[in-house]
Amino acid sequence: MKKINFKQSIIHGIEILIGCFIMAFGISVFLLPNQLSSGGFSGIATIIYYLFSVPLGTTILILNIPLMILGLLKIGKKFLFKAILGTILLSIFIDIFETVNPITDDRLLACIYGGVCSGIGTALILKANASTGGTDLISYIIRVYKPDYKSSNLIVIGDIIIISLNVLFFRELVIGLYSAITIYIMGKMIDIIFEGVDFTKVLYIISPRYGEISVKIGNSVKRGCTGIYSKGMFTQKETLTLMCVSQRSEVGKIKNIVREIDPTAFVIVSNAREVLGRGFRDE
Repeated sequence: MKKINFKQSIIHGIEILIGCFIMAFGISVFLLPNQLSSGGFSGIATIIYYLFSVPLGTTILILNIPLMILGLLKIGKKFLFKAILGTILLSIFIDIFETVNPITDDRLLACIYGGVCSGIGTALILKANASTGGTDLISYIIRVYKPDYKSSNLIVIGDIIIISLNVLFFRELVIGLYSAITIYIMGKMIDIIFEGVDFTKVLYIISPRYGEISVKIGNSVKRGCTGIYSKGMFTQKETLTLMCVSQRSEVGKIKNIVREIDPTAFVIVSNAREVLGRGFRDE
């Protein structure tokens, strides 16, 4: 067990390191030079940077110190240690990358690629059950006192306030609009890292010939079907509705099988957020 925990700790440490590196690159090379914000303490640090020329990474670290002290009293030591590690690494990498010349002065490109880098970095850090401080750490502390509050809502509220401050300071509404795009892209990248791009599909097939259809799907596509007892409220007839989980590339084959056997069958195709088990991802 200790060996497994040690190995997992090493993996988490590498994820935090790489995540902070990528996130710092996006902030320093794309967002900061174009006065954009991805929310969190980096937004406040951006204002301080342009006011007093204080390095962004140093400001983020200083802003997080009071939170770390408060978190030490209210949050688990293991999570807090990772949060401290993430905050320090992010601050160091940001200050290093500040010496690199900006890649573009086009705000649209900057918000897109800054959002992509920040999203990938954040996702890797979250996968390690870590944090880089800022609004997400504030949300954890608030939930100690108010457990009914949702972390996602608290983080969004914090980001909105910080972006609004950026707009007021720089006196450009367009900064807020581009920053909103950045945060949206960040969220999408986090979803992609956690869920992948090859979304699994769920097909619901309603047909009186469900037996033939399920056998043909099993033989041809090598996918199993689950029969769900159902009742047509218009016809008042009881039947089985087939539920079949498949990869996106297999949906066309399954629909063709259904059409061949029963052209009048009713088929519903929807996305599955995550599927674990045989034939799919095992965790």
